[in-house]
Amino acid sequence: MMLNQTLATLRRYGIRPSKRAGQHHVVDPTVLEKMVDHAHISREDVVLEVGAGIGNLTRLLAQCAGKVISIERDRRFIKILHGQLRGLSNVQIIYGDALRIELPKFNKVVANLPYGISSDITFRLLEHRFELAVLMYQQEFAERMVAKPGSDDYSRLTVNTYYRARVELLGVVPPEAFVPQPKVTSAIVRLSPREPPFEVVDEKIFFDVVRALFQHRRQRVRNALYHSFEEVFPKGHLSKSERRVFIDEKLPHEIAEARVMDLEPEEFGAIADRLTNP
Repeated sequence: MMLNQTLATLRRYGIRPSKRAGQHHVVDPTVLEKMVDHAHISREDVVLEVGAGIGNLTRLLAQCAGKVISIERDRRFIKILHGQLRGLSNVQIIYGDALRIELPKFNKVVANLPYGISSDITFRLLEHRFELAVLMYQQEFAERMVAKPGSDDYSRLTVNTYYRARVELLGVVPPEAFVPQPKVTSAIVRLSPREPPFEVVDEKIFFDVVRALFQHRRQRVRNALYHSFEEVFPKGHLSKSERRVFIDEKLPHEIAEARVMDLEPEEFGAIADRLTNP
């Protein structure tokens, strides 16, 4: 039913969704209901939705939430949303790019995210205070978020997300649940923001170290840091030999000789602190 309604709506407005922009509309009611259920929404909640599309998820959210704020950057869908959601007084539709506009206050997020902005929008959301988010990602991306040290999926994304939030992989969603169908399987993830599980002296240095080391994830920490030294110290005008000496003085042998992909998130913090302290 939802599939036919979605196709009819798109035809009526003469819209062909852009796969390039990640415009894959969920047309499986069970998937949408699971997303809403996982968010434990009540009338006390203000729910943010990023990428509203034609409003399939928005309508379900409006049935449970006190207020739904839906952001959509494709002007073609704004007209549809105003028509489809007419009469829902607790829905606010915002035309704009969620990566650029000032985000309104919210306490929960539920969204079928455009996959092209998955990383950028996730970390932008995590800059704000909220209780939880239930988000649709590409399965490969979701698995990187929950990967274990030493695995092929373990990445900068894993460490940076772990530092900011608890992550739960709630289930996979097949391509058949979307129109148009993506070429990949998707996954539903729940993020619960938290205070960092470990302290670092300088967060900027910490994130720079994580980025620099994962550029050479299969190398030893000593070599990876040497090759990406300017990522951490862009103004550190040291010669190649001086960089080697600096790293060897700062890092104990067991850390320097460890492979980047085998480090626990806390060990990235310890490396950053050793590099930060004089």
